Amino acid sequence: MKGPLDGIKVIDLSLLLPGPLCSQHLADLGAEVIKIENPRAADGTRYMGSRITQGEHSESAMFLLLNRNKKSLTLNIKRESGREILLKLLQEADILLEGFRPGTMAEMGIGYEQLKDKFPRLIYCAISGYGATGPDSHLAGHDANFVARSGLLAITGEKNGPPILPGFQVADIGGGTLIALAGILAALYAREKTGRGQFVDVSMLDGAFNFLHLYAAKAIAAGENPQRGNEPLSGQLPNYSVYQTGDGKFVMLAALEERFFRTFLRLIGREDILTGKDIYSESDRETIRQQVAAFFLSKKRAELTALFENPDTCLSPVNELSEALHDRQLLARGLVRNQEHPTLGSFTMIGSPFFLSETPVSYRLHPPAHGEHTGEILQQLGYSQAQIAELRKKRDV
Repeated sequence: MKGPLDGIKVIDLSLLLPGPLCSQHLADLGAEVIKIENPRAADGTRYMGSRITQGEHSESAMFLLLNRNKKSLTLNIKRESGREILLKLLQEADILLEGFRPGTMAEMGIGYEQLKDKFPRLIYCAISGYGATGPDSHLAGHDANFVARSGLLAITGEKNGPPILPGFQVADIGGGTLIALAGILAALYAREKTGRGQFVDVSMLDGAFNFLHLYAAKAIAAGENPQRGNEPLSGQLPNYSVYQTGDGKFVMLAALEERFFRTFLRLIGREDILTGKDIYSESDRETIRQQVAAFFLSKKRAELTALFENPDTCLSPVNELSEALHDRQLLARGLVRNQEHPTLGSFTMIGSPFFLSETPVSYRLHPPAHGEHTGEILQQLGYSQAQIAELRKKRDV
């Protein structure tokens, strides 16, 4: 069966994390994705982090996990000949995805305003730190900047402690990748009705800010800032907290509703913990927390397996990533799977989170080598072998 985006063509100029993960989602859903990299400087993730090695062959694991189902074309869009090739590609493309600072593409004559009349059906998606408009649209930034400015960093950490940087890329993925994906899909749907493409302007700051609806409600209604580590879902409640076990590991008790908490207490034989106490009273909360903490410290994490598996305790192990890669639920859902590679053999990757009954995702192409499909794509555009050789000689491709 073909994916829901079969027949959609994506030209991906983005690099690093937010854009490439977005285009990988599109590719998994069936789109044809052509990844464009400069012939002189490949996507930086090709050189970052740990590598998977097989004999004399070695590839960045980070690049491999972000670029399956794509073809790689080397193209120097700073050169006129490179831009000519890009324009030929756009004649049959549905989506152009880029992650440059606002104005960069326009300076080269290939921004949205310069392309929209020539390619009226084109959906042009730009992912940037602060968006294409506003007084700070020109600023450089990274995930931590967007998390800080949005208000997310201020509420992350322990009570009476400093803000703690999240250990994952909230703004890059939640505010960039996924907002871009949703915007592109919405624009594709709109194009079905109007026949016209549009500009999808994605700001990672905007996306990060949208994680705050729960706390913003309090701030807007009562004029109160949320207290770091002291809100119902950030450590205030003993029935919604992290606990350490006797062997130095951790568990997450998230029995937010009282009925789930009472089930947990009944199963550990400690229903008395709630006798005469109000979990919403600050003094009672701390007494309850101490008693629950003492229970967990008396057990090794492995002794709690039956509680993890009970449908109504809302108790989970705090998995290290190496443990999550062997989590039975993730394995059963195919979120941890193997990918075949022509030089590396089989390696582990994170699977697609999208499950569609009639148009499922597919895993068709291995992550490409730098420029692996350049000759193939240029020939499809009508370039002769001699012309391709000349472009390569000038390092335009």
